Amino acid sequence: MLFIVYNTINRSRFLILALINYVRVNYFFIFYFLFSVQSVVFAQSKEELSLLQSVEKLRVAMIEADKSVLESLVSDSLSYGHSSGKVEGKKQFIENIISGKSDFISIELSEQTASIIQNTAIVRHVLSAETNDNAKPGNVRLNVLQVWQKQKNKAWKLIARQAVKIQ
Repeated sequence: MLFIVYNTINRSRFLILALINYVRVNYFFIFYFLFSVQSVVFAQSKEELSLLQSVEKLRVAMIEADKSVLESLVSDSLSYGHSSGKVEGKKQFIENIISGKSDFISIELSEQTASIIQNTAIVRHVLSAETNDNAKPGNVRLNVLQVWQKQKNKAWKLIARQAVKIQ
């Protein structure tokens, strides 16, 4: 009887140790997989980081109505399409921001994706903003497509933008 009890305890101990080792090994692989995927997901090239910095500078310049920054970030041949269907060039776009005709109190970008093909980039995001266009408070939520072009001086310039209201 004593032998059976001793044998059962050793088997139980063995099973518990085996289970602990199994869990350790599996957790190792789970953590390894998660950290590997994370580094792939968050790995961005220098080009993409530079592009996304330009997108962020544009967002801030639109809120602050910073004419010099806006002029430096948008192309002379800009085609800026609003969700209403109105299309502006560089001059009209900047004038409307500076004058308050297009007044952004806050802009939040989410669900942003970027792809770069040679010297051209496509950026998509959801734009959620608090506005005060012509002193009339409002909120807007848009799907936005931006097209950026890398210049000879390595700076990214916005060449086209189109927005669509999210229903």
